[in-house]
Amino acid sequence: MRATLPDLPRHCLTGAELSTSDVHTILDRAAELKAAPLSSQVLAGKSVALIFQKPSTRTRLSFDAGVHELGGHPIVLRGDEMQLSRGESPADTARILSRHVAAIGIRTGADAILDELAETSTIPIVNMLTDGHHPCQALADLLTLKEAFGSLHGLKLAYVGDGNNVARSLAIVGGIAGVEVAVASPVGYELEPEAGGTRTNDPYEAVAGAHAIYTDVWVSMGDEATAAERTEALRPYRIDDALLDAAAPDAIALHCLPAHPGDEITAEVLYGKRERIWDQAENRRHAQKALLEYLVS
Repeated sequence: MRATLPDLPRHCLTGAELSTSDVHTILDRAAELKAAPLSSQVLAGKSVALIFQKPSTRTRLSFDAGVHELGGHPIVLRGDEMQLSRGESPADTARILSRHVAAIGIRTGADAILDELAETSTIPIVNMLTDGHHPCQALADLLTLKEAFGSLHGLKLAYVGDGNNVARSLAIVGGIAGVEVAVASPVGYELEPEAGGTRTNDPYEAVAGAHAIYTDVWVSMGDEATAAERTEALRPYRIDDALLDAAAPDAIALHCLPAHPGDEITAEVLYGKRERIWDQAENRRHAQKALLEYLVS
C-alpha cells in the first residue's frame, strides 16, 4: 500500500497564493465575522504564535484579539525573546513551532526570513508585514472598500506616495480581487510594474475617476536616515481636499496608519467626513480572522 503524503500547509506570504475566488470568499467571511465576532471557534483548544521583530500597534492588537475571538490562544513572541535573535535559523524555529501551535504569524524585515520559515513549517505561515509585502493590510483595505461601495466590481483605487510594501500588496491582492489599482510615485520611488496595476509620476492622473485614494507614511521603519530626502520628494503626493476633489465624486480617503497629519495626509482629510481610515484599522481584525480560518480549516 502506498503511503499517503501529508497535505502541504496553506501560507499567505505575499497574497499571490490566493485566487480570485479565495479573496472574495475571505472577504465575505470577514463581513460575517464582523457581524458576529464570536461565531467561529475554529481555533478552540489551539495556539497561534505571533512573532514581532518590528514594532506594532494595529497588527499586534488585531491578531491578538482575533485569535482570542476564534477560540484560540495567541502566543506573542518579541524578537529579543527568541533564539532567532541569537542565531537560531528560521528553519529550525519553524520546526519547533510546528510541533506546538496551529499557525505562525511573523512581522519582520527581510522576506527571506519569511520564506525560510515557510519552506520548513508544517503549519500555515501568515505574513504580518515584511519589507516587501503586507497582504493582511490589503485584505482589510478591500473589506473596507466593499463596505463603502457595496461591491468591488468596477472600483478604482489610487495609491499616492512611496512604492513600498503596502503599495505592492494593494497592487497584487487588489488585482486578484478585480480592483483597478493605479500607483503614483515620484521618480526613484516607483513600484515595479510586475506587481500589477498602472504607474504614473502624476498623482492627479492616478486619482482621476478613483473611488478611493490611499497613502502611507513617507518615512517607514528603516528609512529614517533618508527622512529629509524622502519628505521633499513625496511632498507633492500628500492627500488633501484638492486631491480628493479630483477623484470620483464619492471618493474616500484611506491610510494604513500610523499617520502624520500635515505630511502624507492633511488633518482635515484624516479626521474629516470622507475618510474610512478608522474602519480600515478595525477591519484588520475581521479580515485576518477570516484568513486564519481559511488557512487552518
